[in-house]
Amino acid sequence: MRGHGPRITAGAEPACRSNVQRTLDVLPFLIMGAVAIAAARIGPDTELLPLLSLGPAFAAVSGGLRKTVVVGVVALALCAVLAAYQIISTWDKYALDSATVAGVTVAAVIASTVRQRRECELAEVRAIAEVAQQVLLGPVPRQVDSIRLAVRYMSATSHAQIGGDLYAVVTALGGCRLIVGDVQGKGLISVKTAAAVLGAFREVAHDAADLPMIAERIEASLARRLTAEQFVTALLAEISSDGSKVQLLSCGHPPPLLITGGTGRFVEPADCSLPLGLAHLAAFPRDVTTVPFDPGDQLLLYTDGVSEARNRAGEFYPLAQRGVFRADQDPDAILHVLQQDVLRHVGHALDDDAAMLLIQREPASIRPASAAIPAGWGELARASLDGLPRFPHAR
Repeated sequence: MRGHGPRITAGAEPACRSNVQRTLDVLPFLIMGAVAIAAARIGPDTELLPLLSLGPAFAAVSGGLRKTVVVGVVALALCAVLAAYQIISTWDKYALDSATVAGVTVAAVIASTVRQRRECELAEVRAIAEVAQQVLLGPVPRQVDSIRLAVRYMSATSHAQIGGDLYAVVTALGGCRLIVGDVQGKGLISVKTAAAVLGAFREVAHDAADLPMIAERIEASLARRLTAEQFVTALLAEISSDGSKVQLLSCGHPPPLLITGGTGRFVEPADCSLPLGLAHLAAFPRDVTTVPFDPGDQLLLYTDGVSEARNRAGEFYPLAQRGVFRADQDPDAILHVLQQDVLRHVGHALDDDAAMLLIQREPASIRPASAAIPAGWGELARASLDGLPRFPHAR
């Protein structure tokens, strides 16, 4: 059984970033050229030459050490050229202007060195954070019997913080169980909470009798870690062994999107339940919702980073109206198109992390015909399967 890990990508990169960088690269030279021209037109006794120090100052903001030094040398050379053309009335004035430019250049070189060092450190921290996130979430199987799966994780920030969105898939002989959740907050605290939820889920998903029992076991694990103000929204799902139905248990999480015949609808639970960590405040237990899952159907589990993604006009992303869910297309390709569509709708970096887990039942037309089992092999097959994990209620 093959699996694939999370594709963690930044929420969005501005389309004009390369143009902005080019502008920043030439800006120091444009500033120094403008100052030199203005000084030449004004003539002797000009007070503009100290403004040449703006060149190395801007270079330190966007460029590296070498560029800052080059711009500083060019600024000093312009001072000398203008002095040779008697733009500066006295050598004392030239010495003062040159010292100003040289001093700012030295400060810019120091600032550029410190900035580059911090950028390198931040890049290392980002890499470590991404690896930690991938290890925490783990791989997702590409296919379980007639069910195909794909996952996509979009990070809302390019900084070192990693979010608390989580997902996991546990397979056994009795079917397939999944969880998609979102921890309140960000940073290391949310990552620790996500690790606790995933650890509890992976521990109990193999042998728990049903989804409510899994939720109770996760609640018990979180009770030792969460404060009174913390909570985790989650959606638990179980796909039957033949793939014909899906059971859903919502813990204050956005409803999944069921796509049948190219039409999407949200599967709302009969009763709204509270997030994990707040079950002690509920007046009634959580109920399981069962939906049929026919060949060609798809089910999208996601976090609110998708459903609450807004464009510049404040409009939410119309997830149910997007016609990107094709039953004859690979789930990973569908999520790629969906990710790009979300980013185009927002038009800037996402305000929150977003995780998407797509479940797709293969159309009946592409399912291979079952091969006949030779006589006498039935007992051997049953004996081989005795050691595999199965859900208690599996038949």
